[in-house]
Amino acid sequence: MPITVEEFATARPHLLSVAHRMLGSAHDAQDAVQTAWVRAATARSSASIENPSAWLTTVTARVCLDELRARRRRNEGPLLADAVPAADLAADETVLRSEDVSRALMVLLDRLTPPQRVAYVLHDLFSTPFDRIAEVLGTTVPSAKQHASRARRRLAPARPGAEETGAEETGRADQRIVDAFMAAARTGDTRRMIQLLAPDSVRDAEAALLPHGGRTTVTGATDIAAETAHFRDRIRAACRLTVNGTPMYVIAPGGHPFATIGVNTAGGQVTRITLRPARADDRFDAPEPLAAL
Repeated sequence: MPITVEEFATARPHLLSVAHRMLGSAHDAQDAVQTAWVRAATARSSASIENPSAWLTTVTARVCLDELRARRRRNEGPLLADAVPAADLAADETVLRSEDVSRALMVLLDRLTPPQRVAYVLHDLFSTPFDRIAEVLGTTVPSAKQHASRARRRLAPARPGAEETGAEETGRADQRIVDAFMAAARTGDTRRMIQLLAPDSVRDAEAALLPHGGRTTVTGATDIAAETAHFRDRIRAACRLTVNGTPMYVIAPGGHPFATIGVNTAGGQVTRITLRPARADDRFDAPEPLAAL
């Protein structure tokens, strides 16, 4: 057998990380890595393998590519949080936090084609040489490079034209207020939230996002801050993205969109907060250079 049990055990954490970024699911990543091991264990070649980890990464990536292509054939869209079993969602969240994975990037990776996702993950996230990526994709090195380049373009935010510069500067000022409010909300800092909220601010939320009997509309800085503090666990799973062209925060446990948080500001304070469930037809884009995600 070209790969030993010990060599597989050593490589397994790395393989799981690669498969998770490709498939967006810790459960599916485990299945892909197990499939890769079965293929390695049943391989007939008796030749020794110089780099077992690299060889196993290639096999795992091929398994992931097959799964991504199968999803596309089944016309499966990105899974929203509500469609993911609670145990799987918890496992995905654990991976994001333990490995410090970008939540925003995991949402955005679903925009890529299977070859683009594989090429981007292998090269940009795990520094895999393009000759090995070409082997995984069954293509040439220039073609593999093109897939990675197209992935970067699809993940990058749209650049505003010169005529939008003034509006962009105003938006940045507003975004600082929004970011400060969200930072306070993550820790349940009601005093800071009240400072940032306008006295007559309003929080609107769809009933599906609230506990049974919860108020869909809350008015006043004190009441909004007190309520927001109760949902800080959800807010800790939020990341900044652009949703359908509008800067928002997206609650995405495990990297799966659950709800959007739209925040309006005026006069240096938050005036309105709007929460709604994430939808399958939402378009998520990077709000800033991908390197900052």
